[in-house]
Amino acid sequence: MTKSQTVNKITDAAGLRVAREVAYTEFKKTQAAGKLTKQLSKLTDQLLAHLWNDYDLNSEATLVAVGGYGRGALFPYSDIDILILLPPNTTMVDAVSKKVEQFVARCWDTGLEIASSVRTVAECISESEQDITVRTSLLEARLICGKKQLFKEFAAAYEGAMDPKSFFQAKQAEQIQRHYKYQNTPYSLEPNCKESPGGLRDLQVISWVSKAALLGNTFKDLNEAGLVTQRELTELNRNQRFLDTLRVNLHLLAGRRQDVIAFDLQAPLAKSMGIETDSSRQASEAIMRRYYWAAKAVTQLNDVLLQNIEALLFPQESKTTRPIPGEGNEYFIERQGVLDITDPQLFQNHPEQILRTFLVFSQTANVKSLSATIFRALYNARQKMDAKWRANPINRALFIEILKQPEGVSRAFHLMNRSSVLGRYLPAFRKIVGQMQHDLFHVYTVDQHILMVLRNVRRFMVVEHTHEFPFCSSLIAHFEKPWLLVIAALFHDIAKGRGGDHSQLGKADMRKFAKDHGLDKKDTELLIWLVAEHLNMSQVAQKQDITDPDVVRAFAKKMGDERHLTALYLLTVADVRGTSPKVWNAWKGKLLEDLYRATLRVLGGAKPDASSELAQHQEESKAKLRLYGINDEAYEELWKQLDVAFFLRQDSSDIAWLTRHLYNKVNNDQPIVRARLSPIGEGLQVAVYIKDQEDLFARICAYFEKHGFSIWDARIHTTRHGYALDTFQISGSTLVDEGSSYRDIIQLVEFELTAALSNADPLPTPSMGRLSRQSRTFPIKPRVYMAPDDRGRYYTLALSASDRTGLLYTISRVLAKHQVSIHTARINTLGERVEDVLLLDAANLGKNPKLQIQLETELLEALGT
Repeated sequence: MTKSQTVNKITDAAGLRVAREVAYTEFKKTQAAGKLTKQLSKLTDQLLAHLWNDYDLNSEATLVAVGGYGRGALFPYSDIDILILLPPNTTMVDAVSKKVEQFVARCWDTGLEIASSVRTVAECISESEQDITVRTSLLEARLICGKKQLFKEFAAAYEGAMDPKSFFQAKQAEQIQRHYKYQNTPYSLEPNCKESPGGLRDLQVISWVSKAALLGNTFKDLNEAGLVTQRELTELNRNQRFLDTLRVNLHLLAGRRQDVIAFDLQAPLAKSMGIETDSSRQASEAIMRRYYWAAKAVTQLNDVLLQNIEALLFPQESKTTRPIPGEGNEYFIERQGVLDITDPQLFQNHPEQILRTFLVFSQTANVKSLSATIFRALYNARQKMDAKWRANPINRALFIEILKQPEGVSRAFHLMNRSSVLGRYLPAFRKIVGQMQHDLFHVYTVDQHILMVLRNVRRFMVVEHTHEFPFCSSLIAHFEKPWLLVIAALFHDIAKGRGGDHSQLGKADMRKFAKDHGLDKKDTELLIWLVAEHLNMSQVAQKQDITDPDVVRAFAKKMGDERHLTALYLLTVADVRGTSPKVWNAWKGKLLEDLYRATLRVLGGAKPDASSELAQHQEESKAKLRLYGINDEAYEELWKQLDVAFFLRQDSSDIAWLTRHLYNKVNNDQPIVRARLSPIGEGLQVAVYIKDQEDLFARICAYFEKHGFSIWDARIHTTRHGYALDTFQISGSTLVDEGSSYRDIIQLVEFELTAALSNADPLPTPSMGRLSRQSRTFPIKPRVYMAPDDRGRYYTLALSASDRTGLLYTISRVLAKHQVSIHTARINTLGERVEDVLLLDAANLGKNPKLQIQLETELLEALGT
């Protein structure tokens, strides 16, 4: 397509669409993203210029492209940012304004989705001084058409008003804030290729501050200015091309602006970019690994370049250095909060100083990062980090010393991973860098998850964070050699992606590390055991009845002693917290702590004695009730109707709360519903007391489903005189408006649920709750397992499926249909996956063997719908 042909054709939206489609077709063949984004900018220029000319504005105003469009890098569904410059003369502005309004309306009528601003030059400067986003957008201003003199005046005024130092500081602060929004990691499983750390925005920040400081408009300019080495220039250009190509493909696949590399787009994205699945790896894994390596490189290049530019902008400050005190630290200095080295060839000549760098970093409180010199020197010395270097006793001692530091360990390991030193020291770790996790509860790659768990373990040890998990902080403060738990965190998932059980495969890696680093037999055994058993405690706490003495006794036997129990508990809390913000909640924390305390009593010699626990719960409840002026005789009749299981499964505070509301309503004819703010986390605790009926659980779940509540615990009890006393922990809801709280809806829930239970209408049809995008991409095959217990009183029903709204109601409705009562329910949500365990009354199931098969079949159908 020649230029003249293009100009003739692009006079309306239809012509632009045709030209764009031609450009897209060519891109799909060549994958030349830079060429496409320039083409799209030029095509848009032509149509805008044509529309502009229709309103005879050339001699009165100026049409300017800004932002990414101004840069000449327009992505398929990016914003078309334009600025219309008006003359300073007030009389002329009034005359021109009407034409400008008509032009903007015409653009929208034509189908151009523009983001427009209309300002005089003075207004542009004023706005840019107040808003860093406006200042950045105007930095890329490019004349499309109109009054050239007005654009020259704007460019001169903007350049005159630009303060490179303040602009640099503002962009740096903005980047810190943006990185924090994305958890300061490029290793999310669904990263934003534009905004996440290591994304395109990090490259743009380099360009913006360089341009503002008049250092150049391209990376090549920075190379010629001596700010970028030839290798770094190659890296910058290669990663820019890769990220641009990836973003263009995302836009075309989604048919809209799409910057998040969502699960359901990863496989088609790989295909678009010519990556096929092979015997060792899925195509989606391959494309994501390439992305993570690119993002890792961009993060480091961004750090290096910003440091170099800062040194130019603030020359006096950058020359101020301080020596690092301490024996063996003579090669290191501190420069404006950054650790630096005195000799760029240090690591080439003294490879043992590589790990010492991270030890010094962790020991120096006022340094926040490593210098550009160090990052470059580490890269240049990468060949020195070989088997001989790993086997050097000095390096092994340094690595253990880093782990033992009281502060700075998490940050040191983060930088070791960023600079690839960690993967070179631990080859097993290098294998899992950028390793995807195809499940529904991890949100990070394996290496990032490991570093998150390591960070969580370390936070238990840091005084400033003891308020987060005081019980864990107390335990670790009394734990012998707490640094062993940091090693366990580092190795607990290190064997993922190899096929087979990573808990067992990781034992060999742990054993080798312990042997190489001279750990004693006792510590080695503990670490290998922790790697092998790191999933055990969460599985027992979330899937078994931890009030059952047999369960606690069996778990205690596996623990063996208090040291193993405490180590596993601390690692488990850190691990579950490190999977995803969605997976951890206060309820899971309570289950783990309850299991820990119960097991500790058994290990201490106490036998799981239901009678003593019963007496303890009852005495604690009585003490709480006396505070409300309720004497023991007042609730004697109620407590006579409650069996031992009730008192064992409920906390004393729950027993007291329920007793307070029910002691004078033991034989009440009407349903009683009481709610309060959940005592163990966000949400509500809801209690229901009513004459038992077969579909009661289903009716309660129907109400919760209707209002979008998630149920994360349900405790079902039947009194001796045939009443149901059920409690639920719930959260989320369409009833909780933005800006309101759960406290505001307590009375509403009590009133509406009472009305719903008083109504004898047939159960409503379950809504087919939509599966999340993750669940659609990584579907879980529904599983149903049902088996009687040893005594034949109950059946255990275990269910596994993708989570969706109303799932528990769907299950309970099937059970109600066949008149099967639920005795207890353990609700376990792991991200987008549910693993629920229900204890069913065996009365009907025991009489009819075929009913079990029918139930399993219907439940599978319901879960798979």
